[in-house]
Amino acid sequence: MNNIKIFAGNSNLKLALKISKKIRVPLSKCYVGNFSDGEINIKIHENVRGDDIFIIQSICYPNNNNLMELLIMVDAFRRASVGRITAVIPYFGYARQDRRVHSSRVPITAKIIANLLTNVGVNRILTVDLHSDQIQGFFDIPVDNIFGSLVFINKIIQKKYTNQITVVSPDAGGILRARSLAKILDNAEIAIIDKRRHKFNNAKIINVIGNINNRDCILIDDIIDTGNTLFKAAKTLKERGAQKIYAYITHPILSGNYSKNFKQSVIDEISVCDSINLSKKININMGINIETLSDILSESIRRINNGNSISAIFKNDLK
Repeated sequence: MNNIKIFAGNSNLKLALKISKKIRVPLSKCYVGNFSDGEINIKIHENVRGDDIFIIQSICYPNNNNLMELLIMVDAFRRASVGRITAVIPYFGYARQDRRVHSSRVPITAKIIANLLTNVGVNRILTVDLHSDQIQGFFDIPVDNIFGSLVFINKIIQKKYTNQITVVSPDAGGILRARSLAKILDNAEIAIIDKRRHKFNNAKIINVIGNINNRDCILIDDIIDTGNTLFKAAKTLKERGAQKIYAYITHPILSGNYSKNFKQSVIDEISVCDSINLSKKININMGINIETLSDILSESIRRINNGNSISAIFKNDLK
Protein backbone atom coordinates (compact mmCIF):
# COMPACT_ATOMS: atom_id res chain seq x y z
CA MET A 1 0.00 0.00 0.00
CA ASN A 2 1.36 3.41 -0.99
CA ASN A 3 1.06 6.28 1.52
CA ILE A 4 -2.49 5.22 2.34
CA LYS A 5 -4.48 6.50 5.28
CA ILE A 6 -8.06 5.50 6.11
CA PHE A 7 -10.37 7.78 8.09
CA ALA A 8 -14.02 7.41 9.08
CA GLY A 9 -16.90 9.66 9.97
CA ASN A 10 -19.53 8.65 12.50
CA SER A 11 -22.11 7.18 10.10
CA ASN A 12 -20.83 3.59 10.03
CA LEU A 13 -17.77 3.01 12.21
CA LYS A 14 -18.58 -0.69 12.36
CA LEU A 15 -18.07 -1.14 8.62
CA ALA A 16 -15.03 1.17 8.63
CA LEU A 17 -13.32 -1.00 11.25
CA LYS A 18 -14.05 -4.16 9.23
CA ILE A 19 -12.55 -2.57 6.11
CA SER A 20 -9.53 -1.41 8.08
CA LYS A 21 -8.97 -4.93 9.44
CA LYS A 22 -9.35 -6.56 6.00
CA ILE A 23 -6.91 -4.19 4.34
CA ARG A 24 -4.50 -4.31 7.31
CA VAL A 25 -4.35 -0.54 7.59
CA PRO A 26 -5.49 0.84 10.98
CA LEU A 27 -7.98 3.69 11.04
CA SER A 28 -6.05 6.95 11.33
CA LYS A 29 -6.68 9.40 14.12
CA CYS A 30 -9.19 12.16 13.55
CA TYR A 31 -11.66 13.85 15.89
CA VAL A 32 -15.17 14.03 14.44
CA GLY A 33 -17.46 15.69 16.95
CA ASN A 34 -19.49 18.80 17.63
CA PHE A 35 -19.06 22.20 19.15
CA SER A 36 -21.41 23.11 22.00
CA ASP A 37 -23.87 24.74 19.59
CA GLY A 38 -24.09 21.57 17.46
CA GLU A 39 -21.80 22.65 14.63
CA ILE A 40 -19.46 19.91 13.40
CA ASN A 41 -15.93 19.97 14.74
CA ILE A 42 -13.18 18.17 12.80
CA LYS A 43 -9.50 17.88 13.76
CA ILE A 44 -6.91 15.64 12.09
CA HIS A 45 -4.39 14.21 14.56
CA GLU A 46 -1.84 12.89 12.04
CA ASN A 47 0.46 14.26 9.38
CA VAL A 48 -1.28 13.59 6.02
CA ARG A 49 0.79 15.69 3.63
CA GLY A 50 0.97 13.96 0.26
CA ASP A 51 -0.96 10.89 1.45
CA ASP A 52 -3.64 8.90 -0.38
CA ILE A 53 -6.69 9.50 1.82
CA PHE A 54 -9.83 7.33 1.96
CA ILE A 55 -12.79 8.66 3.98
CA ILE A 56 -15.48 6.08 4.80
CA GLN A 57 -18.86 7.72 5.34
CA SER A 58 -22.39 6.71 4.35
CA ILE A 59 -24.89 9.50 3.66
CA CYS A 60 -27.61 7.83 5.73
CA TYR A 61 -29.72 8.94 8.71
CA PRO A 62 -29.07 11.51 10.08
CA ASN A 63 -28.42 12.34 6.42
CA ASN A 64 -27.70 16.04 6.73
CA ASN A 65 -25.30 15.59 9.63
CA ASN A 66 -23.40 12.75 7.95
CA LEU A 67 -23.15 14.69 4.70
CA MET A 68 -21.78 17.76 6.48
CA GLU A 69 -19.26 15.61 8.36
CA LEU A 70 -17.98 14.27 5.05
CA LEU A 71 -17.77 17.69 3.40
CA ILE A 72 -15.98 19.29 6.34
CA MET A 73 -13.56 16.37 6.65
CA VAL A 74 -12.68 16.70 2.97
CA ASP A 75 -12.00 20.42 3.39
CA ALA A 76 -9.76 19.74 6.40
CA PHE A 77 -7.72 17.20 4.43
CA ARG A 78 -7.48 19.41 1.36
CA ARG A 79 -6.09 22.25 3.52
CA ALA A 80 -3.58 19.78 5.02
CA SER A 81 -2.04 19.24 1.55
CA VAL A 82 -2.97 15.59 1.01
CA GLY A 83 -2.16 13.91 -2.28
CA ARG A 84 -5.59 12.51 -3.17
CA ILE A 85 -8.98 12.16 -1.48
CA THR A 86 -11.34 9.25 -2.22
CA ALA A 87 -14.76 9.44 -0.61
CA VAL A 88 -15.89 5.88 0.14
CA ILE A 89 -19.68 6.23 0.36
CA PRO A 90 -21.24 2.77 0.90
CA TYR A 91 -24.74 4.30 0.80
CA PHE A 92 -25.09 7.39 -1.39
CA GLY A 93 -28.03 9.29 0.09
CA TYR A 94 -30.19 11.85 -1.72
CA ALA A 95 -29.92 9.72 -4.89
CA ARG A 96 -33.63 9.01 -5.30
CA GLN A 97 -34.25 12.49 -6.66
CA ASP A 98 -32.22 12.24 -9.86
CA ARG A 99 -34.54 13.85 -12.43
CA ARG A 100 -37.57 16.10 -12.86
CA VAL A 101 -40.51 13.94 -13.86
CA HIS A 102 -42.91 15.78 -16.22
CA SER A 103 -41.10 19.05 -15.41
CA SER A 104 -42.40 18.97 -11.83
CA ARG A 105 -41.10 21.68 -9.50
CA VAL A 106 -38.60 19.59 -7.57
CA PRO A 107 -34.83 19.68 -7.04
CA ILE A 108 -32.37 17.16 -8.47
CA THR A 109 -30.69 16.45 -5.16
CA ALA A 110 -28.31 13.82 -6.55
CA LYS A 111 -26.76 16.55 -8.72
CA ILE A 112 -26.49 18.93 -5.75
CA ILE A 113 -24.57 16.31 -3.74
CA ALA A 114 -22.31 15.62 -6.73
CA ASN A 115 -21.52 19.35 -7.01
CA LEU A 116 -20.81 19.67 -3.30
CA LEU A 117 -18.45 16.70 -3.19
CA THR A 118 -16.59 17.78 -6.32
CA ASN A 119 -16.29 21.45 -5.38
CA VAL A 120 -15.09 20.78 -1.84
CA GLY A 121 -12.15 18.78 -3.21
CA VAL A 122 -12.99 15.06 -3.52
CA ASN A 123 -10.87 13.45 -6.26
CA ARG A 124 -12.69 10.14 -6.57
CA ILE A 125 -15.91 8.45 -5.42
CA LEU A 126 -16.23 4.80 -4.41
CA THR A 127 -19.83 3.77 -3.77
CA VAL A 128 -22.18 0.77 -3.85
CA ASP A 129 -25.34 0.34 -5.92
CA LEU A 130 -26.17 3.92 -6.86
CA HIS A 131 -29.94 4.24 -7.13
CA SER A 132 -29.51 5.23 -10.78
CA ASP A 133 -26.42 4.52 -12.88
CA GLN A 134 -26.74 7.87 -14.65
CA ILE A 135 -25.84 9.68 -11.41
CA GLN A 136 -22.22 8.89 -12.30
CA GLY A 137 -22.62 11.43 -15.09
CA PHE A 138 -23.38 14.17 -12.54
CA PHE A 139 -19.72 14.05 -11.47
CA ASP A 140 -16.68 15.45 -13.27
CA ILE A 141 -14.43 13.10 -11.28
CA PRO A 142 -14.08 9.28 -11.47
CA VAL A 143 -16.90 7.30 -9.85
CA ASP A 144 -16.56 3.58 -9.08
CA ASN A 145 -20.03 2.11 -8.57
CA ILE A 146 -19.70 -1.38 -7.07
CA PHE A 147 -22.44 -3.98 -7.53
CA GLY A 148 -23.83 -4.80 -4.09
CA SER A 149 -25.38 -7.92 -5.61
CA LEU A 150 -21.92 -9.50 -5.71
CA VAL A 151 -22.03 -9.83 -1.92
CA PHE A 152 -25.09 -12.07 -2.16
CA ILE A 153 -24.04 -14.28 -5.08
CA ASN A 154 -22.45 -17.17 -3.18
CA LYS A 155 -25.35 -17.28 -0.74
CA ILE A 156 -27.88 -17.28 -3.59
CA ILE A 157 -26.04 -20.00 -5.52
CA GLN A 158 -25.64 -22.25 -2.47
CA LYS A 159 -29.28 -21.91 -1.38
CA LYS A 160 -31.23 -25.17 -1.61
CA TYR A 161 -34.36 -24.32 -3.58
CA THR A 162 -37.30 -26.72 -3.59
CA ASN A 163 -38.71 -25.42 -6.87
CA GLN A 164 -37.52 -23.83 -10.10
CA ILE A 165 -36.22 -20.27 -9.71
CA THR A 166 -37.45 -16.96 -11.08
CA VAL A 167 -35.46 -13.78 -10.45
CA VAL A 168 -37.88 -10.90 -9.87
CA SER A 169 -37.26 -7.21 -10.41
CA PRO A 170 -39.63 -5.12 -8.24
CA ASP A 171 -39.80 -2.46 -10.99
CA ALA A 172 -38.69 -1.73 -14.55
CA GLY A 173 -35.60 0.13 -13.31
CA GLY A 174 -34.10 -3.04 -11.83
CA ILE A 175 -34.33 -5.21 -14.96
CA LEU A 176 -30.59 -5.12 -15.68
CA ARG A 177 -29.78 -6.15 -12.10
CA ALA A 178 -32.27 -9.04 -12.28
CA ARG A 179 -31.04 -10.14 -15.71
CA SER A 180 -27.41 -10.18 -14.58
CA LEU A 181 -28.25 -12.37 -11.59
CA ALA A 182 -30.43 -14.68 -13.70
CA LYS A 183 -27.50 -15.18 -16.08
CA ILE A 184 -25.32 -16.42 -13.21
CA LEU A 185 -28.08 -18.78 -12.05
CA ASP A 186 -27.89 -20.87 -15.25
CA ASN A 187 -29.99 -18.37 -17.18
CA ALA A 188 -32.93 -18.54 -14.79
CA GLU A 189 -36.19 -16.97 -15.86
CA ILE A 190 -36.93 -13.37 -14.84
CA ALA A 191 -40.14 -11.57 -13.94
CA ILE A 192 -40.93 -7.89 -13.64
CA ILE A 193 -43.46 -6.27 -11.34
CA ASP A 194 -45.36 -3.49 -13.11
CA LYS A 195 -46.24 -0.86 -10.54
CA ARG A 196 -47.52 2.71 -10.49
CA ARG A 197 -46.21 5.06 -7.80
CA HIS A 198 -48.93 7.56 -6.88
CA LYS A 199 -47.00 8.98 -3.94
CA PHE A 200 -43.58 8.60 -2.31
CA ASN A 201 -42.99 5.24 -0.56
CA ASN A 202 -46.31 3.93 -1.83
CA ALA A 203 -47.00 2.13 -5.08
CA LYS A 204 -49.85 0.16 -6.62
CA ILE A 205 -49.05 -3.21 -8.21
CA ILE A 206 -50.64 -3.43 -11.66
CA ASN A 207 -49.28 -6.67 -13.08
CA VAL A 208 -46.56 -9.34 -12.85
CA ILE A 209 -44.81 -9.98 -16.16
CA GLY A 210 -43.21 -13.43 -16.24
CA ASN A 211 -43.66 -16.96 -14.93
CA ILE A 212 -43.78 -17.22 -11.13
CA ASN A 213 -46.40 -19.91 -10.58
CA ASN A 214 -45.11 -22.78 -8.36
CA ARG A 215 -41.64 -21.23 -8.38
CA ASP A 216 -39.22 -19.92 -5.76
CA CYS A 217 -38.76 -16.20 -6.34
CA ILE A 218 -35.61 -14.15 -5.74
CA LEU A 219 -36.46 -10.48 -5.27
CA ILE A 220 -33.43 -8.26 -5.80
CA ASP A 221 -33.30 -4.48 -5.30
CA ASP A 222 -30.99 -1.69 -4.18
CA ILE A 223 -33.03 -0.08 -1.37
CA ILE A 224 -35.57 -1.06 1.25
CA ASP A 225 -37.01 1.94 3.09
CA THR A 226 -40.41 1.52 4.72
CA GLY A 227 -40.74 -1.83 2.99
CA ASN A 228 -44.26 -0.98 1.84
CA THR A 229 -43.63 -1.47 -1.89
CA LEU A 230 -41.41 -4.54 -1.47
CA PHE A 231 -43.86 -6.35 0.76
CA LYS A 232 -46.78 -5.51 -1.52
CA ALA A 233 -44.79 -7.03 -4.35
CA ALA A 234 -44.13 -10.19 -2.32
CA LYS A 235 -47.81 -10.50 -1.40
CA THR A 236 -48.77 -10.20 -5.08
CA LEU A 237 -46.24 -12.91 -5.99
CA LYS A 238 -47.72 -15.24 -3.38
CA GLU A 239 -51.26 -14.55 -4.58
CA ARG A 240 -50.18 -15.48 -8.11
CA GLY A 241 -48.73 -18.83 -7.15
CA ALA A 242 -45.16 -18.18 -6.00
CA GLN A 243 -43.84 -20.63 -3.41
CA LYS A 244 -40.92 -19.33 -1.34
CA ILE A 245 -39.73 -15.72 -1.66
CA TYR A 246 -36.19 -14.60 -0.87
CA ALA A 247 -35.33 -10.88 -0.89
CA TYR A 248 -31.80 -9.52 -1.36
CA ILE A 249 -31.56 -5.77 -0.80
CA THR A 250 -28.31 -3.79 -0.70
CA HIS A 251 -29.22 -0.73 1.39
CA PRO A 252 -31.48 -1.16 4.48
CA ILE A 253 -32.72 2.37 5.19
CA LEU A 254 -35.64 1.11 7.33
CA SER A 255 -37.59 4.25 8.13
CA GLY A 256 -41.21 5.12 8.86
CA ASN A 257 -43.51 2.17 9.55
CA TYR A 258 -40.99 -0.47 8.43
CA SER A 259 -41.41 -2.46 11.67
CA LYS A 260 -45.15 -2.93 11.12
CA ASN A 261 -44.59 -3.86 7.47
CA PHE A 262 -41.96 -6.45 8.40
CA LYS A 263 -44.35 -8.16 10.81
CA GLN A 264 -46.96 -8.50 8.06
CA SER A 265 -44.48 -9.65 5.41
CA VAL A 266 -44.87 -12.94 3.52
CA ILE A 267 -41.20 -12.97 2.49
CA ASP A 268 -39.47 -16.13 3.71
CA GLU A 269 -35.99 -14.64 4.06
CA ILE A 270 -34.51 -11.13 3.79
CA SER A 271 -30.80 -10.38 3.35
CA VAL A 272 -29.24 -6.90 3.34
CA CYS A 273 -25.77 -5.37 3.32
CA ASP A 274 -24.10 -3.36 6.09
CA SER A 275 -23.84 -0.14 4.07
CA ILE A 276 -26.01 1.36 6.84
CA ASN A 277 -25.47 0.54 10.51
CA LEU A 278 -28.52 -1.38 11.76
CA SER A 279 -27.38 -1.86 15.35
CA LYS A 280 -30.34 0.13 16.72
CA LYS A 281 -32.95 -1.41 14.40
CA ILE A 282 -31.99 -5.02 13.81
CA ASN A 283 -33.29 -6.25 17.20
CA ILE A 284 -36.81 -5.35 16.12
CA ASN A 285 -36.57 -7.60 13.07
CA MET A 286 -34.44 -10.61 13.89
CA GLY A 287 -35.32 -12.20 10.54
CA ILE A 288 -32.88 -9.97 8.63
CA ASN A 289 -29.57 -11.49 7.53
CA ILE A 290 -26.71 -8.99 7.24
CA GLU A 291 -23.91 -9.52 4.71
CA THR A 292 -20.81 -7.35 4.91
CA LEU A 293 -19.43 -5.13 2.14
CA SER A 294 -16.02 -5.01 3.81
CA ASP A 295 -14.40 -7.61 1.52
CA ILE A 296 -15.37 -5.97 -1.74
CA LEU A 297 -14.74 -2.40 -0.50
CA SER A 298 -11.34 -3.23 0.98
CA GLU A 299 -10.27 -4.89 -2.28
CA SER A 300 -11.52 -1.87 -4.23
CA ILE A 301 -9.58 0.50 -1.96
CA ARG A 302 -6.43 -1.59 -2.39
CA ARG A 303 -6.79 -1.50 -6.17
CA ILE A 304 -7.42 2.27 -6.28
CA ASN A 305 -4.36 2.88 -4.13
CA ASN A 306 -2.17 0.65 -6.31
CA GLY A 307 -3.57 1.92 -9.60
CA ASN A 308 -5.04 -1.48 -10.51
CA SER A 309 -8.28 -2.22 -12.34
CA ILE A 310 -11.48 -2.37 -10.29
CA SER A 311 -13.57 -3.70 -13.16
CA ALA A 312 -11.36 -6.82 -13.17
CA ILE A 313 -12.98 -7.85 -9.88
CA PHE A 314 -16.29 -8.26 -11.64
CA LYS A 315 -15.29 -9.71 -15.01
CA ASN A 316 -16.64 -13.13 -14.10
CA ASP A 317 -19.63 -11.85 -12.14
CA LEU A 318 -22.30 -9.21 -12.70
CA LYS A 319 -21.87 -7.05 -15.80
